Amino acid sequence: MSNDTQTDEAHATGPGSTGAQAKDPRATEARATPAPHAEVHATPAPHAEVHATPAPHAEVHATPAQHAEAHATAARTGEALTTSALHAAATGADTFPGVLREALNRRGLSLERVSERLRVRGIIISQATLSSWQRGRSQPERARSLQAVDVLEEILELPAGSLRSLLGPRRPRGRTTPPDAEGAALQILGEDSVVEKALGARFRHFNQETSSLMVHDIVRVGETGTLSGISTTNVLRAKRAGADRAIFVLSFDDEAAEPVDIKVTCGRLAEATYLKGLKSLVLEIHFGRELAKLDTTVVSYAVEVSPSETPATHYERWSRTNLHEYLQQVFFHPGALPADCHRYVREKVGDPPRGRRRIPLSDAHDVHVLTSRCKPGVHGVAWEYGTGPRGTGDRPG
Repeated sequence: MSNDTQTDEAHATGPGSTGAQAKDPRATEARATPAPHAEVHATPAPHAEVHATPAPHAEVHATPAQHAEAHATAARTGEALTTSALHAAATGADTFPGVLREALNRRGLSLERVSERLRVRGIIISQATLSSWQRGRSQPERARSLQAVDVLEEILELPAGSLRSLLGPRRPRGRTTPPDAEGAALQILGEDSVVEKALGARFRHFNQETSSLMVHDIVRVGETGTLSGISTTNVLRAKRAGADRAIFVLSFDDEAAEPVDIKVTCGRLAEATYLKGLKSLVLEIHFGRELAKLDTTVVSYAVEVSPSETPATHYERWSRTNLHEYLQQVFFHPGALPADCHRYVREKVGDPPRGRRRIPLSDAHDVHVLTSRCKPGVHGVAWEYGTGPRGTGDRPG
């Protein structure tokens, strides 16, 4: 199971707000809404995180009418609204990213194939660089990159000079702005992650108005060894005046595990959307008031999960920003105690774990990890079942 916090992507609400409860969120339709500030993921082997991303230099914003049209299209098709679709609605075909993206879609070429075709012609441009170009986060400027643009026009069957003519002036070198929400999240999650697909257009700006200070995750494992529930408390601080909500994404490893009950004890639940195809739950929680800059608020919620078929083996939280403190607890049913538990971290999703260290099981049948000055990355707890008698590390089931 995975859980994310940027501000806690598994995230937050504020004092004075009323608790809210939603049952069987599977009946809720997927919908795209403007980007709040936090998110979370949960799965039978969960993980969570916090994020922040580098802000694109020449970002083009859609008008209200363009936003409305894009969201209306998403509602008709039943598909999540993607960041690229919203950007295309805003830019049309008169920007370098927009024309490049449209040409790629028209030719049906993946970035991998385009990179390979460039390599065959003696030009080495990575998929990551191509992705950055089509998203508008960077642009070709050096001689090799400009040569690649000329060859791209041939590969994509565009008129000579049509791409190069859309390039703006050179951007200043050096880091002049901190990472924005999208960029920092991409550094941890990678391209086309489940979180990005679940949030759609919201991913680009999500949870950029707040940051998490402290997060406490409690994971419960049932008698069969499967995830039975997760609860999270997140302390958030406003980066700017007016912040009033946060988004959390919980991702489940086992498609049989689905949220059956959601309770928000700090904050007000405004959205609970379960995306079965992505095995992800999106929660939007309002704080109950607008925060002043640097003001803090607390968000707490709990999600009960239906029994799945596969025992849980880990829980992770991904974070895109620094946390002052992160407390991770896993409680096991007395009839399904693990033989071994350990903690670990990953630089980003998919990377091999490092810093693996065994952690003891307490008399209360739980393990915990307390991390101060928690750095961005993926922070997890994993456990294994042995072959002994029931309750002493045997594999449930």
